[in-house]
Amino acid sequence: MIKALRILGWLEGGSLLLLMGVAMPLKYIWGHPEFVRAVGSAHGGLFILYVVLVNAVASSHEWPFTTRLLGMLASVFPFGTFAFEWKFLREKA
Repeated sequence: MIKALRILGWLEGGSLLLLMGVAMPLKYIWGHPEFVRAVGSAHGGLFILYVVLVNAVASSHEWPFTTRLLGMLASVFPFGTFAFEWKFLREKA
């Protein structure tokens, strides 16, 4: 399950970068809002899956509360899922 969380973390973090780095400029600079809807929906779904999977992995591996909380907070901050994967998940896999 940790491998799945690592992969999902990369997908969720990548979708945020795609949303902010590509879709938002396309909307506000070039007037193409349709990309924000598509990428934003994908990012929202990945975000929810990531939080659910963090909780599932934390429960099955008996992580301390602080590690579980950091895993969930990682999904809120840009590059957070990448940092969480590097700091916590890489050594557990």
